[in-house]
Amino acid sequence: MAKVSAEQLGTEPIGQLLIKQAVPASIGILVMSLNILVDSIFVGNWIGSIAIAAINVVLPVSFFIGALGMAIGIGGSSIISRALGAGNKEKALKVFGNQVTLTLLVTISMVVVGLYFVDDLIPAFGGKGAIFEPAKIYYVIVVYGVPMLALCMMGNTVIRAEGKPRFAMNAMIIPSVGNLLMDYIFIYELDWGMYGAAWATTLGYFFCLCYIVWFFLSKNSELKLRMTDFGLNGSILREIGSLGFVTLSRQATISIIYLLMNNILFGLGGEAMVAVYAIIGRMLMFAFFPVFGVTQGFLPIAGYNYGAKKYPRVRESINTAIKYAAFMATLVFIFLMVFPSEIAALFLSDKPDMSSVELAANAFVLEHTPFAMRWVFAATPIIALQLIGAAYFQAIGKAVPALLLTLLRQGFFFIPLILILPNFLGELGVWISFPIADVLATIVTGFYLRKEVRNTLLARST
Repeated sequence: MAKVSAEQLGTEPIGQLLIKQAVPASIGILVMSLNILVDSIFVGNWIGSIAIAAINVVLPVSFFIGALGMAIGIGGSSIISRALGAGNKEKALKVFGNQVTLTLLVTISMVVVGLYFVDDLIPAFGGKGAIFEPAKIYYVIVVYGVPMLALCMMGNTVIRAEGKPRFAMNAMIIPSVGNLLMDYIFIYELDWGMYGAAWATTLGYFFCLCYIVWFFLSKNSELKLRMTDFGLNGSILREIGSLGFVTLSRQATISIIYLLMNNILFGLGGEAMVAVYAIIGRMLMFAFFPVFGVTQGFLPIAGYNYGAKKYPRVRESINTAIKYAAFMATLVFIFLMVFPSEIAALFLSDKPDMSSVELAANAFVLEHTPFAMRWVFAATPIIALQLIGAAYFQAIGKAVPALLLTLLRQGFFFIPLILILPNFLGELGVWISFPIADVLATIVTGFYLRKEVRNTLLARST
């Protein structure tokens, strides 16, 4: 696969460049998503549906801490892309050094807090009844590895900002493959149950971190850090924080949604209903991999060309990214509408030693998941505009509109909907909240993106 240097981001044809950036990103996200998906299938078939629900309870807590690294990474990488576009490599190095230091300080502090409050956090996120014990086992082991996950997420965005999408793809593939291999050994061969699932996940983070460190020490990276780069700089931290806050707010909102959804669904149908949402959640992570890949590929292209003041190229990158992402989203929509029952069946099996309670839970999940899946993904074909629009503002360093547009769907629309509609429509009210929020967020994003293109990009192009 062809390499892309930072300079090529400003010279190669946009369509060709976007493919070079998006294909590795999509493959990386696909493998990472397959890891989560297959991991859940292994856990569901080898441990049980309650175990899937337990992992779903833990994910928002561990992912929020890990997302601190992603937030610092995306916020800093936006600066790095624009600095490289403007020819300011010195600033790019200083930003990267600050990202490393800040990620370590923040995530280790959060791990300490997360472990101290473990018995309060798990029930708050829906880990009640039979879910609590397996969730606690998984949480305590995985959270120790979360700083490694945060460093991986941060480093991956910097690799992409350098214009090295193939290496960023590898950084996503390695932990996924490692996790699945460890799943087989620890869960299937050694029969470690939830302990095995947790250690497999943590070792996956470790494998990824080893690869990230190797990349930046090798000749493949243009960013060779010096000790002075690790010293925190107030102005850089503020710039990283303002842009990274967009990603962090999105992940915080996702964690709040998990908290609300797990508790609302537990009230509607107990542990089995939480397991339904766990499967839906895995599909939300997996199904959109090509759309997220286009979005990831779009970010450094838009950021670099905006920094280089090549505004026609920025505009072209927006239009091309939306077209590519919309096409991929439509294919995803068709697949999910046709095969929801088959997808749900992959996650479960009726083992001979299953109790009647576990068998009943499996039957409930198989019955309710296809209905939920069709509603949740009903507006999938239109999400491209929403994702690319929000990503554009983040790529060019406009933190406030990026934050508002990122929070539109989940924060401003979805959360109020799931708090209101289930009171009148029960389970249906939960699932139809997804497409309603998608439609509303896409309309608002389209309005502001069109206004930005007209008032900024077109105006500066003349």
